[in-house]
Amino acid sequence: MEKPLNKQELVAAVAEKVDLSKAKSAEVVDAVLSTIEGTLAKKQEVRLVGFGSFVTATRKAAKGRNPRTGEEIDIPASISVRFKPGKLLKEAVSK
Repeated sequence: MEKPLNKQELVAAVAEKVDLSKAKSAEVVDAVLSTIEGTLAKKQEVRLVGFGSFVTATRKAAKGRNPRTGEEIDIPASISVRFKPGKLLKEAVSK
């Protein structure tokens, strides 16, 4: 299994694909990620047709158990981010 792609490698790959400097590509990548983050913070969905959708999901408060002591604990409600892959992405990955 290959190592994961990190942000610097992503910036370099984008720079090469679109013939931009790494500095300009870093700005573009940062702008895209910042826009997705800001949109999700407003509880809006981000849909990238063919690629997938980023959505927020609310988890209800629940009761849980501490695995060490068996003591019951309260787990507060929280908001998480989920990614739903699009059809084209699913097809590309399954090849």
